Amino acid sequence: MSAKKLYPESGVELTPFMARFYDQLLNMASFGKYGRFIYHAIRDIGIRPGDTIIDLGCGTGRNAALMLPYLVEGGKITGVDTSPVMQRQFEQRFAGEPRVRFHKHRIDIPFELEEKADIIFISFVLHGFPQEAREAILSNVTNNLKPKGSLVILDYAEFDLKKMPWLHRTIFKAIECPYAFDYMEKDWKRILSEQGLETSTEHFYFLNYVRLLKATSLQ
Repeated sequence: MSAKKLYPESGVELTPFMARFYDQLLNMASFGKYGRFIYHAIRDIGIRPGDTIIDLGCGTGRNAALMLPYLVEGGKITGVDTSPVMQRQFEQRFAGEPRVRFHKHRIDIPFELEEKADIIFISFVLHGFPQEAREAILSNVTNNLKPKGSLVILDYAEFDLKKMPWLHRTIFKAIECPYAFDYMEKDWKRILSEQGLETSTEHFYFLNYVRLLKATSLQ
């Protein structure tokens, strides 16, 4: 995201330094487990060969690179992010790849792409915004999703922070922003249902602290 924060307590609006080394920092924060985890999570999405995918808050394109092998020539990925540092890394990663493009825009400000998506993917981004911004992001989802298309959210599951083991709770509170604690208390299936999105599948990881939630448009 951009260097200047609209939401001072956000943990997903990154400084240029954090953006430059984001993938490495994810590896460190997960004790080297992120790569294998995200590989399995992408597999669990159920991508079809001809899907058009929008990756909201796409970062360096690490996730898009794992989605790309599932697509044939007609499949496409559009990464949406606002960080120039992320954009440079994304475009370098996919140089010469016509199926992948970058769209520079904040995901919490209204936008509409030329082509609507079969799948909109958002990974560890929603929890870093206040609820009003999350609602704006969901509006962008519904405006850019095909009829019967799917939103896939990879983020924290709903759980009681007080019931976490002491060590896990201490680490989590040290690395996460206040918005994350609010995110975990929300009933996301209900929120998505109110947006016309019905939960179809869910998968859990990291001792059930992380969830991949797939919801399909009822339109």
